[in-house]
Amino acid sequence: MMERISDHVWKIKGNCNIYFLDLDEKIIIDTGNRSDADNIKEELSNVIDPDLIDKVIFTHLHYDHIGNFDLFRFATFHASAEEIGDFKENPLAAILRPDIVEEFDLEIKEIPQINKLTIISTPGHTRGSISIWYEEEKILFSGDTIFANGSYGRTDLPTSVPEELEKSISKLKEYKYEILCPGHDY
Repeated sequence: MMERISDHVWKIKGNCNIYFLDLDEKIIIDTGNRSDADNIKEELSNVIDPDLIDKVIFTHLHYDHIGNFDLFRFATFHASAEEIGDFKENPLAAILRPDIVEEFDLEIKEIPQINKLTIISTPGHTRGSISIWYEEEKILFSGDTIFANGSYGRTDLPTSVPEELEKSISKLKEYKYEILCPGHDY
């Protein structure tokens, strides 16, 4: 189900939430779990043709956040330098699913400066986890760093850095967001 969050932001709820931002560029934050592909394509097509997406930003590279990368054939793909480094060093440790690792053969670039968005390094769930601040509408996209119920993403995975999570959560508390857009709704 697709839900309008604000004037420029839509959410597609699935195993992992996907966000569409209609800004100066057409941006997708995370592409969701492979099992949600048909729903994502159908819902997103009600608002925009997936071929018109300019950029995809991954909050991190776990399979449930990158599974539908191939829906966005003409987009550029972006993640943090740390996330890209961990992927290059050990793709399975970064993605966690061999079948997705085999398919994930695209070029991922470091996240560029994007008008209206601030990229926040929030290591913990993974070493390269990021959150995204959209100040104009006071929206925080938190990936798996924090969830709406106050919990946070696991830190027992191969690229997790549990010793960094508390600092990342404290950093996000400094943002006076009105809307929290987490990676999952739990």
